[in-house]
Amino acid sequence: MTGPLRVSHSVLVPARELKWRFSRSSGPGGQSVNTADSRVELSFDVQTSTALGPVQRARVLERLGRRLVDGVLTVTSSEERSQLRNREIALERLAGILSEALALPPPRRRATRATRGSVERRLADKKRRGRTKKLRGVPDDD
Repeated sequence: MTGPLRVSHSVLVPARELKWRFSRSSGPGGQSVNTADSRVELSFDVQTSTALGPVQRARVLERLGRRLVDGVLTVTSSEERSQLRNREIALERLAGILSEALALPPPRRRATRATRGSVERRLADKKRRGRTKKLRGVPDDD
């Protein structure tokens, strides 16, 4: 846990760039709940990180813009009673968020025209559906 955080095959965040904060957690804990600092806050400064290249940094800043506070991404964990387990969860969350933000954008969709057969089938279905609905109506007294 003291080593670097692997985000993807090309991105490895050094441990010195991760800032930890611990505080008292609400929730389960029994008698030790008021003394144990089991809530974990993990911060990573995206803007000054050496782990990201300029293109990667720009992509992360763009995709996580609303989540960042002054270029710093923060994740918290307080689900478990153990501080150690909360640290592991926070690391997993940070790695997941960063890897999602670093992922290449999907390829652009190429616009294609509908085939003549599909257009004809759609129109035939519409006509058939219209006839069915027309039969449900009140008969005319002509």
